[in-house]
Amino acid sequence: MQVNVSARHGTLQPGDQDLIEEKAIKLRRLYDRINAIEVTIDLKQLDKPVVELKVSAEHAEDSIARAEASNVIAALDNAIPKVEQQLRRLKDRKTGNRSAAHKHVEAAPTSEDE
Repeated sequence: MQVNVSARHGTLQPGDQDLIEEKAIKLRRLYDRINAIEVTIDLKQLDKPVVELKVSAEHAEDSIARAEASNVIAALDNAIPKVEQQLRRLKDRKTGNRSAAHKHVEAAPTSEDE
């Protein structure tokens, strides 16, 4: 799995990139077929940075979430639950349909001769 972290209109503080990658990799526990995660941080307004998460998975549309907060890590913490919810819904759609259609099993006839 590939994790890309990029910043617009500025640079990240030292150590932030590693922390962001570490938190983004944890999304893998929700859905195994994640191919890539792109984290884009927009530092145009330093007092309210915007974090955008884009998660690409096999045979599915990309999951995208945006959040803004007072600092980069807080914005990331706000965006991650949004993506987690989308991945859970995706996983339910992919696996839930197969388990929901149970075959009708008829009860075996009982013999009243005994």
